[in-house]
Amino acid sequence: MEVETASSHHKRDGSMSSVASSVASSPDGKRELFEFFGWVFHLGVNSIGHEYCHLRFLFIRGKYVEMYKRDPHENPGIRPIRRGVIGPSLMVEELGRRKVNDGDVYVIRFYSRLDETKKGEIACATAGEAQKWMEAFDLAKQQAVYELSRGGSARDKLNVETEINLAGHRPRVRRYAHELKRLIRIGQGPETLLRRSSTLGNGYFQSNAGDVIEANDWKCVRTINGTRILEDVSDSKAGKSALVKAVAVIEASADTIFEMILNLERHHRYEWDTFSGDLELIDSYDGHYDVVYGTFDPKYLTRWTSKKDFIFSRQWFRAQDGTYTIMQLPAIHKKRPPRSGYKRITVNPSTWEIRAINTPMGMNTAKCLVTHMLEINSVGWCRWKNDHCSKFEKTVPYALLCQVSGLKEYVEANPVLKSEAAAAFSQVKVSDLSSSNSDYEDINGEDEFYDAVSADSSSSEGSDDEETDEKVKKVRLKNVSWAIAGLALKKLSDARNELDRCVAPISIDLSNFRGSLARGKDDSDKDCWSSPSGDGFAIRGKDYLRDNTKVKGSNPLLQLIAVDWLKVDGKLDNVALHPKCLVQSEAGKKLPFILVINLQVPAKPNYSLVCYFAADRPVSKKSLLAKFVNGTDAFRDARFKLIPSIIEGYWMVKRAVGTKACLLGKAVTCNYLRQDNFLEIDVDIGSSSVARSVIGLVLGYVTSIVVDLAILIEAKEETELPEYILGTVRLNRLKPESAVQFGV
Repeated sequence: MEVETASSHHKRDGSMSSVASSVASSPDGKRELFEFFGWVFHLGVNSIGHEYCHLRFLFIRGKYVEMYKRDPHENPGIRPIRRGVIGPSLMVEELGRRKVNDGDVYVIRFYSRLDETKKGEIACATAGEAQKWMEAFDLAKQQAVYELSRGGSARDKLNVETEINLAGHRPRVRRYAHELKRLIRIGQGPETLLRRSSTLGNGYFQSNAGDVIEANDWKCVRTINGTRILEDVSDSKAGKSALVKAVAVIEASADTIFEMILNLERHHRYEWDTFSGDLELIDSYDGHYDVVYGTFDPKYLTRWTSKKDFIFSRQWFRAQDGTYTIMQLPAIHKKRPPRSGYKRITVNPSTWEIRAINTPMGMNTAKCLVTHMLEINSVGWCRWKNDHCSKFEKTVPYALLCQVSGLKEYVEANPVLKSEAAAAFSQVKVSDLSSSNSDYEDINGEDEFYDAVSADSSSSEGSDDEETDEKVKKVRLKNVSWAIAGLALKKLSDARNELDRCVAPISIDLSNFRGSLARGKDDSDKDCWSSPSGDGFAIRGKDYLRDNTKVKGSNPLLQLIAVDWLKVDGKLDNVALHPKCLVQSEAGKKLPFILVINLQVPAKPNYSLVCYFAADRPVSKKSLLAKFVNGTDAFRDARFKLIPSIIEGYWMVKRAVGTKACLLGKAVTCNYLRQDNFLEIDVDIGSSSVARSVIGLVLGYVTSIVVDLAILIEAKEETELPEYILGTVRLNRLKPESAVQFGV
């Protein structure tokens, strides 16, 4: 029996937001398989060098991919035009927004870690859909890794399938597995993509709690049309700028609101934006950054009669938990010099944060928490706050704060935006992967996944999958893996038995280990490092899988012994193998275990921040840490987590960096080197356009910020909880010029 989504009117983000970050298992412990499908744009260059953009229906079945010209559900018997397999070396990267055929789409690039010439691109209507396809490909990659780990014929099959050839004729492909289990639809349909410029998306979101315990003290000072206006009173010194924000719950998806804010079309913005209704795109870069020019008529806002214009830049990204962040900064651009008859003004720096809210079971309306934060002059703000000064209500900052109210009222007046955000249901077929490998009939080794997305299409033969009778059940699509029900501020007792307690601990003398960056004596020191406790971070508690509760972290398991701040011409890999590295010193070789974290910072020149964490005992062989240290790269990518926290610094840098944990192996490329008594992790920040943008902003303020970083291994099983912090580092106002040339 064919199982489909609940309705052909299935909305855009109601599709896959519930899928966990790992392949699920059935109650009897057998592994389940997912199937994803939906419409995408297939981008590429044909044999004569012309770019094309074709509308295609994409299927992901386990680790297999099929591409159709039409929806096979509505056209039984149709053959796929392309088929391929997703291998363990697959890398997926979000390239952000791109203008294709006069419309904006969100592009995803695929390539092989072993050979980047094997690549392809697809595009989606919204950032939410792009994220869901990335999650789908990640699950398919995990399936490939799982089959590889089974050994035997599965291992031989994957070894054959890894060999691909993008050039020339693609040979005939045989059919795939019959056991295709969880069917989840992504997107609404081809008509959604074709009217991309006027259709807005939808989605779910979770709690607004971060993984860092922040020191902001927000006080509500006014409410306007259901929107709260709050001020940060934690640092309200006279003469300084005030940090304020407008906050409202809007009954629409995070995708919908994100698209509304980015949309520059006048007839849309005129209905909710009193300030920046007349906007024009000047330039755009790397899919996550653009520059916008705007004008406004003073009769609707200010006391002056002269017309005003302004330029500001927008930088946006979507966090792993689904949070959208948009940063807006005043800018200048050579394409828009000062204009006759207009007075050029400076727009207040501001940020948007759009965060989905969990809705109770049974409700089919999406909600999101929208926050618009900006920096304003404290004098005018205090007057308005204290005596309702009407002059402030004629200013640009007030108009910016009112944008949230405008969005809220506009959505209320347009029910279609709510209906598009209705929660979706999916039918689920459950089966297991314990059947014989013969269930998967041979697929030609040259026809791998990259063939399915890297070139123009020509029909190939194949038979349709047979239907299987399985138990069917409904599952509410919502992503509970990121939900935080509460924050219990209590200490963890210890890190259980990650280190071998049968071995006596050694004494680690920090004087034996010196890096190029000095160790700070107190918080007033600059251009130095220290190791803070873990109580500023929120990590998964013992009962997280049942109640989603996070707890305050305790002291790190590993001791930070040194930090190198290096300047390099290119990308620095395998630093632990260098003869001058402390890992190769006599003292370093005597340590039971060293974890080397090499953060590769893209800049001119490039930098590497290398942190060395040491254990006073050997790693316990049956511990989660041992699985991570001695495991596969795929396991490490799925578990290596970093939590950032800006302790001091410009507020916009804090918003850009955020407070949510990040699985680094899924956000950027991580390379691992396991030898002797150490594991080195090379984190290529430049491999992600989003990460490059954020680190570029951070580098501009690096001399004035204090940042804490916590590294840990994500716990996903009951026996792995509670989480513990592997190590922490505090970087205090680094100076780029103090970086030491590597190898000198």
